Amino acid sequence: MGLPIVILMGKIPLIGCGGVSSGEDAYKKIRAGATLVELYTAFAYGGPALVPQLKAELAQCLERDGFKSIYEAIGADCR
Repeated sequence: MGLPIVILMGKIPLIGCGGVSSGEDAYKKIRAGATLVELYTAFAYGGPALVPQLKAELAQCLERDGFKSIYEAIGADCR
């Protein structure tokens, strides 16, 4: 996302959307500065069962990289 994201971080919500179909996809958006992640197509095809799966995958990503909370991961790739 780059320099503009670093300047805006914490001042406005940033929504990561497009291509999110797994916890890893959501995690990449969060590390890039997203404070929210949108699901649409993957949810339409995967249904409600996608949500707990995505949450579990996201928790694995956070644990793997040593984050205690999702808030610690927001913008990690921009610091």
